[in-house]
Amino acid sequence: MILSPNIKNCIAVLSLTILFASCKSTKSIAAGELDNSLSAKKIIQNHYQNELDFETLSGKVKIDYSDGESSQGFSVSLRMKKDEVIWISAPLGMVKAHITPEKVSFYNRLQNEYFDGDYAYLSNILGTEVDFQIVQNLLIGNAVLDLRDDKYAISIADGKYNLKPRKQQELYKILFFLEPTNFKISQQQISQPSENRFLKMEYSYAEVTNKVVPNTVDIEAISDDSTNTIELEYKGFEFDRKLNFPYKIPKGYKQIVLN
Repeated sequence: MILSPNIKNCIAVLSLTILFASCKSTKSIAAGELDNSLSAKKIIQNHYQNELDFETLSGKVKIDYSDGESSQGFSVSLRMKKDEVIWISAPLGMVKAHITPEKVSFYNRLQNEYFDGDYAYLSNILGTEVDFQIVQNLLIGNAVLDLRDDKYAISIADGKYNLKPRKQQELYKILFFLEPTNFKISQQQISQPSENRFLKMEYSYAEVTNKVVPNTVDIEAISDDSTNTIELEYKGFEFDRKLNFPYKIPKGYKQIVLN
């Protein structure tokens, strides 16, 4: 069965929406000062020293999605265990998603359908090859690729540290902008020129209970002649609670074939 465009878009957004939010204790992060003496190696080291430290998180997130022809806006609940599982539920449990390093799974009670498979669908939506680690990093404000695996040239642009690989990969090109305050990712880009694919992610941050977390994430994915935009605004969360991740595909549902 082929999924209708509206439901496909909804599920795509649900499957990508995995994060946190601001609440009454949130404080905006003030702009910091650049240090021209810092090396690329030191900036990368600082980035990983400032990674968000948590075991579990739960909260809600407001989503606005557009594919250039139609748009949708809604909120979802989420639960996450770092590096292991992402659980998402739309209101009344009408759509649920369960994402692990091994696979992506979701079901839709409105049409009695389910999907249970690999990351090919998310890769298509984002316009670049992804896995669990890349999706998780994208959403929590970490570099989507491990910066410690390569050597980077550094420059300064628009008040940010700009990191570019000294030798770009053949299949894709990457670019990172880091905030001078906390060395969090301000913007990151991945492009695959041969496939006409481009992915850009922009972040703003806030401080909540002594943790620096994303406040908003704006994602733009371009592939050939299509453009998908996803705007995330985080509404409330808790860290390190004991969480359950209940998920079971209802019996009798039809399997979705995604083109």
